[in-house]
Amino acid sequence: MTIAAAAATAVMPSPAAGAIYEPSSEAAHWTRFFDRAPDLTSPAERTRLSRSAIRAFVNIAEKWQINELQARGLLGGVASSTYHAWKTRPAGKRSPALRLDQDTLMRISLLIGIYKALHIYFDDKWSDRWPVLGNRGPMFQGQSPVEYMIQQGQPGMVQVRRMLDSWRGGS
Repeated sequence: MTIAAAAATAVMPSPAAGAIYEPSSEAAHWTRFFDRAPDLTSPAERTRLSRSAIRAFVNIAEKWQINELQARGLLGGVASSTYHAWKTRPAGKRSPALRLDQDTLMRISLLIGIYKALHIYFDDKWSDRWPVLGNRGPMFQGQSPVEYMIQQGQPGMVQVRRMLDSWRGGS
């Protein structure tokens, strides 16, 4: 599965306020899935999103060439055994259901948004290198964006996401 395919099934933001959908049957079908943000308080919704979220995260971590400690840090400091269980758990009916907590799903959602924004702003080579390069910008003060996000946690991820969105002309 490609990163884009995994990201498409992961936590998706709601469309912009006032978005207009065409009444075609195809648009009506997809509107049901993307007309609102997922309810992360729902255990069933978190279970539905968890496998694809982990797949997307693992793919992004590989593209960015971050080590296990960095990957675990981006996920909120999960234990090594937990990270390996998530990473290696086979998909299928025989394996127990994977259910990430709200914080972890939100972190992965932010990282997917960062990954997508980087690929819009930079070419593939630079978009996958930027997160791990030292950055002299005022936000990072010499740290790599990955190290900044690990240190600052979810609020740091939100800041990086907003900065990238502003670069590409978003909100």
